[in-house]
Amino acid sequence: MNAPTVYVVDDDEQMQTLVRRILEPAYSVISFADARQFLGVVPALAPGCLVLDVYLPGLDGLDTLHALAKRDPRFPTIMITGMGDVNIAVQAMKAGAVDFIEKPFTSAAQRGQGS
Repeated sequence: MNAPTVYVVDDDEQMQTLVRRILEPAYSVISFADARQFLGVVPALAPGCLVLDVYLPGLDGLDTLHALAKRDPRFPTIMITGMGDVNIAVQAMKAGAVDFIEKPFTSAAQRGQGS
């Protein structure tokens, strides 16, 4: 059985690596440093969860989320940001994000179970 796929769109390579470490091996993780690159291959991708940074060069995360909602609803999206505020979080949720998480974050495994 194949692991479910999580797509990560973040221009920070360290963040891509962190998300991969947190999620693998339970999930297959595919990373993109650019939103346009991700949107360009969306039709060929299997359904999966999207972890999307708000602040990206070129096409930002909110614009990406709007474009994706018009094209393909197969990607429930978790927005992440290191510079979040209530207004951005509200915009993300109105655009269809299922969650909004501020960086830095860690997994329960890194903090110790039950902490």
